[in-house]
Amino acid sequence: MSSTTVRVLYIDDEENNLQAFRASFRRQYEIYTAISAQEGLEILQNIEMHVIIADQKMPNTTGVEFFKSIVHTHPDPIRILLTGYTDIEALADAINHGDIYRYIQKPWNDLELHNSIKNAYDAYKSKIDLRNKMLELEKTNDELNRFIYSISHELRAPLVSVLGILNLVKMEGLYNSSGEYWGLIEACSNKLDYYIQKTLQYYKNAKNVEEKSDIDFESLLKELIDLYTYIDVETVFTLNVNQAVKFRGDIFRVEVILGNLISNAVKYQKQTEAHKKVNINVDVNAFEAVITIHDNGIGILKEHLEKIFSQFFKGNALNGSGLGLFIVKEALNKINGKITVNSTIEEGTTFKINIPNAN
Repeated sequence: MSSTTVRVLYIDDEENNLQAFRASFRRQYEIYTAISAQEGLEILQNIEMHVIIADQKMPNTTGVEFFKSIVHTHPDPIRILLTGYTDIEALADAINHGDIYRYIQKPWNDLELHNSIKNAYDAYKSKIDLRNKMLELEKTNDELNRFIYSISHELRAPLVSVLGILNLVKMEGLYNSSGEYWGLIEACSNKLDYYIQKTLQYYKNAKNVEEKSDIDFESLLKELIDLYTYIDVETVFTLNVNQAVKFRGDIFRVEVILGNLISNAVKYQKQTEAHKKVNINVDVNAFEAVITIHDNGIGILKEHLEKIFSQFFKGNALNGSGLGLFIVKEALNKINGKITVNSTIEEGTTFKINIPNAN
């Protein structure tokens, strides 16, 4: 450690103490002194400090009060409190608020104070190093997310073309002309498209800033129902919307939430069920929208209920990305919404979501 790099500010209302401190440590550290808390604050506003030492018993502002006052404006310097008497309440208050790194009784021992300053500077460096690594990690993570989004977006274009060709094959009556091959191609293409769409949703939900707009739940849900009825014509939807007041919210995230829940309600139906049903009820008031989505599908094991919102968790034997409900929970967190679930194996599942009305 190079001694000239460590900048120490010492605040004390007794000039003799300031002079003694300078005399003891001027060769080891870059020393700054202040006769009052106000003078110390002025120094902090102009010079970046590594370690701040303050006397507890000062007129107008105590050492603890000074440290509290700079918690948000100068969070980085490490704080050491000097006290010439035992003030347990003041020390407990300072420590509990995270304002001090260590306290030392006056008159100080030079070796003890030197070691405290050295350790405090090490703590300062560790704090700054950790922050820089966090910033670097966030930058790397952002670049990785952008790369994944870009690749996913580019992959979807040729995939849509493949699905378009499959539709042409069906229209020309050639779908069954090559055994199971066209069906296998369609199944794999749909699965890949599902994964790509979930990846894109995850990225957009993480990055998009909340944008509020008017939401008509009846029209929004009818569009989503039309989409999933097309995918599985056997599932019968029942929609009941009670919306007598205007609702404002994040239309992108609300659509992502509802789309994923309706998709799951269709996907996890029982294959042997003759009457596949999904019931959707919406009640909107001035404070929130309460939405329940109930299906008579395969249900969820009780021991899985607390895990279903975890990333990549797959609680059923059916194929899935393990992202759908994770994205639902993340999107709800972004808009301060809540979700609960009740489920019984072989009887069905009910999701209830509460979304605040920003009207």
